[in-house]
Amino acid sequence: MSDDAQTIADRELVLAVENSITGRAWVSRPAEPRFIQAIAQNHNLPEIVARVVVGRGISVENAEIFLNPTLREQLPDPSIFKDMDKACARIADAIMAGEKVAVFGDYDVDGATSSAIFKRFFKSIGQDITAYIPDRMEEGYGPNTKALLELKAAGHKLVITVDCGIVSFEPLAAATNAGLDMIVVDHHQAEAKLPDAVAVVNPNRLDEEPGYGQLAAIGVSFITIVGINRELRNRGWYKDQAIEEPKIIQWLDLVALGTICDVVPLTGVNRALVAQGLKIMAARGNQGLKALSDVAGISEEPGTYHAGFLLGPRVNAGGRVGRSEAGTILLSTDNEEEAIRISSELNTYNAERQAIEAMVLEDAMDQVTAKIGPGGVVPPVIIAAGNGWHPGVIGIVAGRLKEHFGRPTIVIAIDEHGDAKGSGRSIYGVDLGSAITAARQAEILTAGGGHAMAAGLSMRKEMLDDLEEFLTSRLKSKIDEAVATMSLKLDGALSLSAVDPTLVNQLDQIGPYGQGNAGPRFAFSDCFVSYVDIVGKDHVKCTLKGGDGSTVKAMAFRSADKPLGRFLIDSRGKAIKIAGTIRNNHWNGRTSAEIFIDDASE
Repeated sequence: MSDDAQTIADRELVLAVENSITGRAWVSRPAEPRFIQAIAQNHNLPEIVARVVVGRGISVENAEIFLNPTLREQLPDPSIFKDMDKACARIADAIMAGEKVAVFGDYDVDGATSSAIFKRFFKSIGQDITAYIPDRMEEGYGPNTKALLELKAAGHKLVITVDCGIVSFEPLAAATNAGLDMIVVDHHQAEAKLPDAVAVVNPNRLDEEPGYGQLAAIGVSFITIVGINRELRNRGWYKDQAIEEPKIIQWLDLVALGTICDVVPLTGVNRALVAQGLKIMAARGNQGLKALSDVAGISEEPGTYHAGFLLGPRVNAGGRVGRSEAGTILLSTDNEEEAIRISSELNTYNAERQAIEAMVLEDAMDQVTAKIGPGGVVPPVIIAAGNGWHPGVIGIVAGRLKEHFGRPTIVIAIDEHGDAKGSGRSIYGVDLGSAITAARQAEILTAGGGHAMAAGLSMRKEMLDDLEEFLTSRLKSKIDEAVATMSLKLDGALSLSAVDPTLVNQLDQIGPYGQGNAGPRFAFSDCFVSYVDIVGKDHVKCTLKGGDGSTVKAMAFRSADKPLGRFLIDSRGKAIKIAGTIRNNHWNGRTSAEIFIDDASE
């Protein structure tokens, strides 16, 4: 039985908390003491750090590759993927013949990084490639017939779709019929039927061998470029053209950014890609990422937090409320002035996005709360829909509602014609992407797809009730099972005096953390709340004092109007238990460790 499948009764409670302020049990991640000791001794790690490693299911035998992830060991041979050799051969043919090629990407971070890495590869070998990013409002997600035929009319012979295309049957068929060669490089869940293309490279094809389905589109794009580069080398093209072979590793910063922001599991090859990519990012060689880091106020070595919460939202902002192509242009430019200008624009777009998001979130929250009613029974699937809601923020709002209610959530924007676009976020153990695909196959949706934790859709507003009924029927048992085992998994209990920069640095060494490799989370008992206040719009800031007199600053984000925030405010002068993560704060040349509070209990 897996850790996630165990019932709460089967697992060890931490600090005896069975029902916290957020309604969760605090359970300890299983960690066999003898494995902890062996890994601590073999790799010269503090026991608490070794416990975190074991708590992620890492065996003594696999500890070395987990602690030191390398691409040499984990990057797959491109040829293991179906159609990869055909894709690389066709792209190499186009390069050698000087054909006009386009990359057609999505407008999110995964799509922008995937498009940018193709731009950078082609530029590095002295060639050009057109990047086409559809307008979110006018064209929607994925390839459309009009755009593809326009690319054909402009002289393009080959179009490579990245982070999209796997279910774009009609547009790709129309393009192929018009004589345009199509190659799909995607990672979203595929169907038995594949689109009409020269090659379809996707680790989530139904006929693929399992093992690499966790790759984001940028990971698939990177591996594809490795394959193209090898094909050109084997053909002797670099030698014939007297062109220096590009150092592909230099673009791993883009791979790290796209992988982190697409919230795919940071396990296996993804872990190696991100670990190495963050090192490249820290060197600040990409002008776009350098300028974006500056405008975001990042002054320390970047980690998954900076990529996911500071850089990613700004790259996304162009596609959400401004210029869809801005992210791709920024990440592929070598012009410092252009990078600074676009970063400033994206920062402005991000502020606009935040304002729009706040309005839609308030409306959606009111709608869901009214639907739940005084009985307080949360439906298995939460669907919120509104006329005139901005499609660019519905995914973020869906994520906020999912966090608040603990249920798979879909937020839908309806335009004046009754056409609706939706974005969904799921909870662990509930595959939303396949359910959305099934709803499209059942003709409830006009378009839709995604992966386990996130999905997108298009539909007519008249079908909203049918969608809710379909998803509830299909997913209810899985949701009930997921909710029944919902808990806060902890890596043990610590005293406040243990929270210091040294411990944070030791824990950071076994990162990167993210989806599938959760950051270390600990419980703290007898925390005396000596100070508490609301900062910003809705963050709760505290000072906690331990029994030995040690003090630690703590923060509970976006919690002022939630049970957690109200509990903390009401606990001034009291001793409570808290659970959360620890991170270093760098300010004015000083470093201090802080706690980010996830939960609390009396």
